[in-house]
Amino acid sequence: MTDEINHDRRRFFGTAALTIAAAGMVGSTGALAGTAKAATLPTVSPGTNTTFAALKQIKAGVLDIGYAEAGPADGPPVVLLQGWPYDIHAFVDVAPLLASAGYRVIVPYLRGYGATRFLSAETMRNGQQSVVAQDIVALMDALGIPKAILAGFDWGARCACIIAALWPERAKALVSVSGYLVSNIKTGKVPLPPSAEHDWWYQFYFATERGAAGYDKYRHDFAKLIWQTASPKWNFDDATFDRSAAAFDNPDHVAIVIHNYRWRGGLAAGDPQYDDLENRLAAGPVISVPTITLEGDANGAPHLNPTAYRNKFSGKYTHRTIEGGIGHNLPQEAPQAFAQAVIDVDGY
Repeated sequence: MTDEINHDRRRFFGTAALTIAAAGMVGSTGALAGTAKAATLPTVSPGTNTTFAALKQIKAGVLDIGYAEAGPADGPPVVLLQGWPYDIHAFVDVAPLLASAGYRVIVPYLRGYGATRFLSAETMRNGQQSVVAQDIVALMDALGIPKAILAGFDWGARCACIIAALWPERAKALVSVSGYLVSNIKTGKVPLPPSAEHDWWYQFYFATERGAAGYDKYRHDFAKLIWQTASPKWNFDDATFDRSAAAFDNPDHVAIVIHNYRWRGGLAAGDPQYDDLENRLAAGPVISVPTITLEGDANGAPHLNPTAYRNKFSGKYTHRTIEGGIGHNLPQEAPQAFAQAVIDVDGY
């Protein structure tokens, strides 16, 4: 979720949304109109697809990464990045749409999720932002992908923003739900009004050993509560949730999640070898690659008004607010709009 309410403490379709995706988006900021190109994708309703093809594994950096792949091997690459507490099924309808348009689509499990595993028991179970982004750069290297369109939400949007900011040569373009999500620990320590602090209850909970034990014991119930509050108008069924919840059974999931939030709150140390990257990110680097930012009109997670992060994007830019009761998990709730944004930003 975003801030100002506070970027650094962020976690975090139905017919109406399909109509919005094809007919135009609402809430443009910046110089460009927030209007989509004529629809070039087949129409799909959310939940049309439930599975990916057989997952693949590849050793990349410190991980053995599990990922789904769709589309032609020689197509323009797109990397789709998940959030917390979600998994790659957030893109189960987006991936085939992009594959049908000729893209090579890569959907990896982040560290601590699904089939992704650490190669060594000695590696720090580190959830800080630069490390997660470096995992994706390592994945691109392992797959022989020099540059890709990066698209994500929640943790995945932060990861995509960081790659675009620090390694713009690796990002052809960017689609980011809720905008510019690079964390700054110092800013994150500034107190917010009580009503805003209330929205971050889980981060206070995670700061305690009771919270860590509670998340471990009740991780599925915890995630379902976040899904419900972050997407209050999304009527997902148990089967949809359970497909994603299986990813939280990863043996490193709790350690990564707890470290991520404690690190962002200044309560846990990061790995010193990444201090230079974190110092660069703390300066709030501007993103120069072509970008479309997205927001759902019913996002129950704290998030900024798009005008607050407009100046963080110096390249060609559009913001789109997706209507129809769309919440925090925008790619799964509005796959048509998300996939269309990827195609449109590729044409910038």
